[in-house]
Amino acid sequence: MLAMSHSNSISTETIQQWVEKKWQLNAIEEELKSKGFDADMIKLTVNEFKRLRYAKRRFTAFILMGIGAIVGFISCILTVINALPHMFDFFLYGFTILAAILVFIGLYLLFEG
Repeated sequence: MLAMSHSNSISTETIQQWVEKKWQLNAIEEELKSKGFDADMIKLTVNEFKRLRYAKRRFTAFILMGIGAIVGFISCILTVINALPHMFDFFLYGFTILAAILVFIGLYLLFEG
């Protein structure tokens, strides 16, 4: 099939909408095939979709890891200072576990292809 003459490419806004709506790859391929795009154009569009989807996931991962690092740092400072002795265990174990969970969720999002 040849690509339609009036539209040789898909706009970035359209691909961004697909990312926001969490479309599956096969649904995008079917949509593009029904519009008459050739295989090369479909492949380029799917690659751009993947790139945008992974960029969004990577941004979320870094935000979670940053928050986890800040919570871990606060936990460390509050534990070392021991400003509230009756809350020592909460700062030492509670905040540290929360920080580790946030960091590991961020790492999962970053490395889980």
